[in-house]
Amino acid sequence: MTVSSIYVDQDVADSAIAQRICLRIGIEPSILTDEQVLFDSIAKADDPAGFGKSILYLTRNKGQFIRPCPGTKRYRCCGLQILHTGTYCTMDCAYCILQCYFHPPVLSHFVNYGDLFDALDDLFSGPGISRVCTGEFTDSLIWEQYTDQVPQLIDAFAGQSRAVLELKTKTVNIGRLLSLSHNRKAILAWSLNTDRAIAREERGATSLAARIEAAAAAAAAGFPLAFHFDPILIYPGCEEEYRSVVRRVFSRSPGDQVIWISLGTFRYMPALKPIIAHRFPSSKIPYGEFIQGLDGKMRYFKPLRVAIYERVAAWIREAAPDVLLYFCMEDDEVWEKSIGLTPGDQGGLPRLLDERAARFCGLDGHLTAA
Repeated sequence: MTVSSIYVDQDVADSAIAQRICLRIGIEPSILTDEQVLFDSIAKADDPAGFGKSILYLTRNKGQFIRPCPGTKRYRCCGLQILHTGTYCTMDCAYCILQCYFHPPVLSHFVNYGDLFDALDDLFSGPGISRVCTGEFTDSLIWEQYTDQVPQLIDAFAGQSRAVLELKTKTVNIGRLLSLSHNRKAILAWSLNTDRAIAREERGATSLAARIEAAAAAAAAGFPLAFHFDPILIYPGCEEEYRSVVRRVFSRSPGDQVIWISLGTFRYMPALKPIIAHRFPSSKIPYGEFIQGLDGKMRYFKPLRVAIYERVAAWIREAAPDVLLYFCMEDDEVWEKSIGLTPGDQGGLPRLLDERAARFCGLDGHLTAA
């Protein structure tokens, strides 16, 4: 998807950051005095979720820059902190929850960087360990070639020892990052899927081969790596295809440079199903064997989830025996049946991840209490 229009909130019209982004993209912006006019125009489109991907809105984050991951108490949550730098994504994945999460969906990038770094300074001065990610409401690197935000973030995290930054992406926009002094406080992380799933369900995303090569380049530059098999899609032949993904990843990236890997099967809010049917009519992903979970989302039947988790976890363990493997939003029964342990036995999932970050990235804050 290509940005065709840029709107700048009048409150930040004089922002040097906003002006620089417009200049680098090469589009003359429109100054917006009432954002609701823009939102209404997107909402009236035949395909709001698609139309919103062509419009970039440069504005101010009027809320909190750092927020806890919006998990649920009914499933094990990792305790991640979300650095809220913008919303939505230029790529177009059939399974993406953001299609129905934002009303209306529009690409936005927050240009009040001063407030962002003030929030980080407060975080860095705290006593605990923090794991921070920019990839919850947008892809971490979709604007990397147009802004200087990511290099500034890496520099800020490199100069402290209480927090680690995870940059989750499906892109390969890492060229400017490889020469940076990161002090192992920035993790480059890729969402992975099979070639078939990427071709069918991830419009505009880079290929699996390109992601694997980008990860290998990041490893060569000394960055800690992470991988996220999420969402795992269950379809005939998927098991051998996911096994191939694992083999290909570890043929290029050393297992001892991978800090953690998460697994999560496809789950979705019921409101997403008609959106997928309308926008991706050839997609079959919402028509599998699903049941409504404790959080209201549709999930594969538990035996199906356990079966695929067991296999993928075993292949990862074979390739990288010491990597920390965890499940995204699953209950203790799934943990126990899939890998023979529960986070509670180890002090809780946030503590497991904090301990790993402390050892792997040289953090010295207090660990999360059990």
